Amino acid sequence: MSESAAPAEVSMDAIVALSKRRGFIFQSSEIYNGFNGFFDYGPLGSELKKNIRDCWWDDMVRRRDDVVGLETSIIMHPKVWEASGHVDGFTDPLVDCKASKQRYRADQLFFAAVEVTALKADLELEYADLVKHHGTVPPSVREKYFETKTIGYVSALESERTAQELDEKARELKRKLGVRGEIFGFKMRDMTEAAPEEIALIPSPATGEPGSLTPPRSFNMMFQTNVGAMTDGSSVAYLRPETAQGMFVDFKSVVDTGRVKLPFGIAQIGKSFRNEITPRNFIFRSREFEQMEMEYFIHEDADWAQAHQDWIQWCWDWLRSIGLPESHLSLFEHEKAKLAFYSRGTTDIMFKYPFGVQELWGIAARGNYDLTQHAKASGKPQDIFDEATKKKFVPHVIEPAVGVDRILLAVLCAAYAEEQVTDEKGNTETRTVLRLSPRIAPVKVAVLPLLKNKEVLTDRAKALYKKLQRRYAVFYDEAGAIGRRYRRQDEIGTPWCVTIDFDTIEKEGDTFTLRERDSMAQRRITEQELFQLLDEAVY
Repeated sequence: MSESAAPAEVSMDAIVALSKRRGFIFQSSEIYNGFNGFFDYGPLGSELKKNIRDCWWDDMVRRRDDVVGLETSIIMHPKVWEASGHVDGFTDPLVDCKASKQRYRADQLFFAAVEVTALKADLELEYADLVKHHGTVPPSVREKYFETKTIGYVSALESERTAQELDEKARELKRKLGVRGEIFGFKMRDMTEAAPEEIALIPSPATGEPGSLTPPRSFNMMFQTNVGAMTDGSSVAYLRPETAQGMFVDFKSVVDTGRVKLPFGIAQIGKSFRNEITPRNFIFRSREFEQMEMEYFIHEDADWAQAHQDWIQWCWDWLRSIGLPESHLSLFEHEKAKLAFYSRGTTDIMFKYPFGVQELWGIAARGNYDLTQHAKASGKPQDIFDEATKKKFVPHVIEPAVGVDRILLAVLCAAYAEEQVTDEKGNTETRTVLRLSPRIAPVKVAVLPLLKNKEVLTDRAKALYKKLQRRYAVFYDEAGAIGRRYRRQDEIGTPWCVTIDFDTIEKEGDTFTLRERDSMAQRRITEQELFQLLDEAVY
């Protein structure tokens, strides 16, 4: 991505349209009208997703001496989830609309009381006389003549326009009721903050009418299944809602076989499943998703705050290395009062999506809670012997956890741009371009013979294409005008196009025209220089 300026604002509609048009992401089971909360990754999307995974794995595991990899099963013993607290506590607050049968996450359904300040009817003449003789009326005196009353409630689902939508609905309610006066600045709250007496007064987003919303209740988000031939309580199991517990359960196995010493990490990439109440914002919140998590184990006496900060910085730098702009990143530190009782601190790296600033990567200091819970539930100690103190202890852990899908959506949003360009004939057109980092771009180089009916050009182009194909994801295209072929590659994020032209064949040096995606600048390059460029940029 270009670092000369922050990416322009982009709409989710544009991202969704591009994703389908160019084969990045499709709605799952689309021929059956789709399946809410599930998505398929097309040819380019699966390549982009794999590149993100590979970059993370290379940087997190292969290029570090203190992190090892692991792959655990999606379905584990149900006692794993009892010990971790997921069976009892992995819930979201749910609100039902009895009229429409719609369901909402309570912390994503916002409401506000509409309060209107107006002049008391029986004091209008007195107040008008006061203003006439004294001009400006002091606030302390003004209070006597005005009253503020609640005329109703408005509601809206969480989005980048929530506050604006509530304001618009408040003004519409005031107009509909024919109430005089000015709307007093309202306080926006979510449904988990609603008082019992307010719930019946809050309108449903589906119907716009009050009286149909239920009080929030807990909803367990784990997908339940059955293992074996029986379907009774003894066969109940769960699709994992996170990959982390697999690393805690296998902790001792890794210690005993992996020749690891504290501090060290265990990393994993894998699918997780959560029965989200309201999956939304495309692939940002879905019911099947992929996680990249790492559990970094430290001594119980180690400086956990410094270790936590070090991993926050590592995660930030890694996001920058795959092209996310600093202008779209920020940090959010969770309030101590809202942390889980065992947590020492959690910081989220936030990203500015088109639908608002949202969590991208969470880095949590979890203490020794997870290993301790599994030791108690299984009866198997999860401690380590300290040679220095000759004592056993349970290590503490720092956990950076991120979703592949959220990163993929972030890079698409940050990379997408539309710009006006002028061709060699002076014609102006709109160029759609994905300024993806070469590290993760689904196609690294497009090889283009200038003309498809000149065998001398196509043969040389195919020879280069086959050689590049041994190491990189490349694309061969000989159909259409060269400018149109450039535009097709711009739209899928290909960093470079190599054109085999007559200078390649007729002049000494065997050079090609290298066209750069972001600047659209062109220069001559040899095959050796091309491989050197790719070796430095794609790592």
